[in-house]
Amino acid sequence: MNANGGVVAQRQTKPNPGHSAAAAAIQRPAIGNADPALAQAQYNLGVSYAIGRGVAQNDATAVDYFRTAADQANAEAQNYLGVMYDKGRGVAQNDATAVQFYRKAADQGLSQAQYNLGFMYYEGRGVPKDLPTAINWYRKAADQGLSQAQFNLGVSYATGRGVAKNDATAVQFYRKAADQGLSQAQYNLGFMYYEGRAVAQDDAMAVHFFRKAADQGFAEAQFFLGVMYANGRGIAQDNLTAADWYRKAANQGNAGAQNNLGIMYQGGLGVTQNDAAAADWYRKAADQGVAAAQDNLGALYTIGRGVAQDYATAVSYFRKAADQGYAGAHRNLGAMYTNGHGVPQDYATAINYFRKAADQGDAEAEFFLGVIYANGRGVPRDDAAAASFYRKAAEKGHAKARSNLDAMYTNGRGGAQK
Repeated sequence: MNANGGVVAQRQTKPNPGHSAAAAAIQRPAIGNADPALAQAQYNLGVSYAIGRGVAQNDATAVDYFRTAADQANAEAQNYLGVMYDKGRGVAQNDATAVQFYRKAADQGLSQAQYNLGFMYYEGRGVPKDLPTAINWYRKAADQGLSQAQFNLGVSYATGRGVAKNDATAVQFYRKAADQGLSQAQYNLGFMYYEGRAVAQDDAMAVHFFRKAADQGFAEAQFFLGVMYANGRGIAQDNLTAADWYRKAANQGNAGAQNNLGIMYQGGLGVTQNDAAAADWYRKAADQGVAAAQDNLGALYTIGRGVAQDYATAVSYFRKAADQGYAGAHRNLGAMYTNGHGVPQDYATAINYFRKAADQGDAEAEFFLGVIYANGRGVPRDDAAAASFYRKAAEKGHAKARSNLDAMYTNGRGGAQK
């Protein structure tokens, strides 16, 4: 699920019609003569300069206007000035000063500032990290209906950070934020339905909330919506639509979607079969550290599909995935050492990799171990061990393992049939 969001800047309120964004010098009232209307207009001018609306974008000028309004206790200006220090825009970046301004605005009850102050406590920026205090500020903002605070409270309850873990309460806060259209919350609520956490497992409801977030461009939701279409979960199976959603997410850099789009191209699922395109998408995901993509790309290099055959490069990708504990990569490295492809032939190392994959329940690795022990390749022949590995793979539906096991029993090898 998605993690906590960042700071929130208060957006411009309705401008004062009599105060042009092109006005000259900042008007600074004498101490004790604060003018709320003037302070609000100065704040609005600060926003205009901060976002470049009606004037040339200029962070330093924005800071000047925010500071003048903040000195008159304008809470929105105090919060935005905190944001400028937080981000280092128009001023030197300074978390401690950002916290000071967030606190001034939060103490006046501004929900955005309460949220921002909570975030600083949550991350330990400008203040010692203090999750209970972060939760307290999030709650103040959430009680005022700030969707980002409601979402962050949901994440906190879902993960048990700063509060006792409580999925039911997490769902409540996700739903409040989702009802306001926050895409992150819609996605996380969909995920709760997907996994059946504190709600009845319901693929159709998961699809419903994934779609709401996906339609807003939220990449993780687009990826998961693709998964639902590809597998026919909660929606009619449709590879064409799955590929479309994967592409939307992949173009935003979602690594899981990039890997899955590669699978679609390699298999010609919802797209025209294209090994080169598959390799390109696998590479994008592999470069982000996705083990499955590293393994898939290694497989293409092994057989020379979409790329020039290159055993050494294949081994390099398999090793990257294996270092992350990926079972398929352990099995593929075992095959490379068995055949001496890209590495010296070494049955002992092959067996070690096959065992690592088999220990994770990989049926193909169990089958290969059966072959090795049945034929005494690099180890003394051991019919009992061979039959044991064949049996494990056969129980997972591996047809060749079942055939080999039956042949062993027919020939009186491997002990009594089970």
